[in-house]
Amino acid sequence: MNIKHKVYTLKNFGDDRGSLIPIEEGNNVKFKVKRVFYIYGTSNNVRRGIHANKDSQFLMVVISGSCKVLVDDGFKREVIELNQPNQALYLDKMVWKEMYDFSKNAILLVISNQKYNENEYIRDYDEFVRMVMKKKEIANQH
Repeated sequence: MNIKHKVYTLKNFGDDRGSLIPIEEGNNVKFKVKRVFYIYGTSNNVRRGIHANKDSQFLMVVISGSCKVLVDDGFKREVIELNQPNQALYLDKMVWKEMYDFSKNAILLVISNQKYNENEYIRDYDEFVRMVMKKKEIANQH
């Protein structure tokens, strides 16, 4: 099973005046945008996220500085380093995520298809793996 994520490059419109990177629903955001937030001022030794979401999809862009994102689909883990403002990380539903190793000036922009709903968060990794395995078992029965 593949990790349900994709890293891609956002189109940069730049000249001697500077750079502009548009983020548009239906263009480089493939879902309906319902929530936008950003994480900043995070200490280097702090981990953020540490959960999966049942219904939320995400697009993450580090608009300043850098950070690492551990992505885990219950079968395979991978660490993605975000360090360019034109680099985007898409995360599908049911992906465990941990953001860490933030640089001092890091600002991580996060766009989601869902408004905040605590009931769709899975904060226990073992429970997340059980849910993924159960879903796989059900899919194999059909």
